[in-house]
Amino acid sequence: MRRAAGLALALLLALPGAARAEAACAPDRLDLRWQGGSESFAVEVADDDAERARGLMFRESMDAGAGMLFVYDSPRRARFWMKNTLIPLDMIFADATGAVTRVHSNAIPGDLTPIDGGEGVAYVLEINGGLAERLGITPGAQLRHPAIPAGSAAWPCDR
Repeated sequence: MRRAAGLALALLLALPGAARAEAACAPDRLDLRWQGGSESFAVEVADDDAERARGLMFRESMDAGAGMLFVYDSPRRARFWMKNTLIPLDMIFADATGAVTRVHSNAIPGDLTPIDGGEGVAYVLEINGGLAERLGITPGAQLRHPAIPAGSAAWPCDR
């Protein structure tokens, strides 16, 4: 087992820089960078109507380094609410390039008030409430994930 892990690490280190960065992109991870910081989250991807409708409803907790990435087929006005959501969430709205356009902090569990992400939203990352502010995530930050097409991404997986 240890030898296999060592071999895998040696192979990864032997890859050119771009290939290593691409290898770092995985469907279950989302990288986020902003002036002064970066973070990586283990994500569940909600990329169809049923998954997006359920979101993080009925969850009693979520690991600190986890989140849910909502992926839309095309940019749109995105509105969320907290119906049946038991934990406070931060919602990070991003455009088709993965650039963060809006951050809504500490959405209140169970609140039916619409949370408007604005026009042109293609991706929404939900993380634990208060985390975006603690980390310093603001509009202008960039998401990196395989769902964001490399040709138009502000921070593509191949870099």
